[in-house]
Amino acid sequence: MKGVILAGGSGTRLHPLTRITNKHLLPLYDRPMVTYAVEALVQAGIDELMLVTGGTHAGEFFRLLGNGHEYGIERLFYGYQEQAGGIADALGLAQRFVGDDKVCVMLADNVFGSSLEPIVQHFEQQPKGGRIVLSHVEEDEHLRHLGVASMDGDRVVQIVEKPLAPQSKYAVTGVYFYDPQVWEVLPTLEPSGRGELEITDVNNWYVDSGQMEADVAEGFWGDAGESIEAYYTVNDFVRKTRSAS
Repeated sequence: MKGVILAGGSGTRLHPLTRITNKHLLPLYDRPMVTYAVEALVQAGIDELMLVTGGTHAGEFFRLLGNGHEYGIERLFYGYQEQAGGIADALGLAQRFVGDDKVCVMLADNVFGSSLEPIVQHFEQQPKGGRIVLSHVEEDEHLRHLGVASMDGDRVVQIVEKPLAPQSKYAVTGVYFYDPQVWEVLPTLEPSGRGELEITDVNNWYVDSGQMEADVAEGFWGDAGESIEAYYTVNDFVRKTRSAS
């Protein structure tokens, strides 16, 4: 299985911090944010990675990560997104890297308190289709800013972005798993109202075709790019857990 870390976007929700750098290079406790995504995938057993970024600070990722060996990466590739076209557009840049393998896609501003290794193993055993990682979020006000999975028992029946009335307490985190069908889905997407290709449309394609599975992450999950408040919530969690270890 290959891993793709997406570290692009303009980071407007973290202005003014992101006026001077890419948000995924901002510090979380004692090191840059993106390194937590790298660590999560490497510890889950995925050591062939591609990092996709864009903007004027793209070169800083190379300065930070280099060939990736220091971080336990066997092979590290880089992709450059020339303009902000959405998560699905950025994923498309990894097609030649991934080839016919399965892929784990991770947004570089997501931090988990538990290992992704069991979920990676579940997808390795899955014959085909896609898999998403959910997190239980109790507050409806928070869910209204996220993608939410409508459930029928353990089965995902639909993913709704920023629902006014959330149909469940399960937020869709920024970790997605796909089989090679994803490369056939991406060219069929139409830009959303904000002019981007949305990863939710990819996920709902798998849902509608009956090929989407889901796992619920245990413990903490945070999206450090969601807002300034979320950024500091994730920072506080990382500081407490790392300083205690």
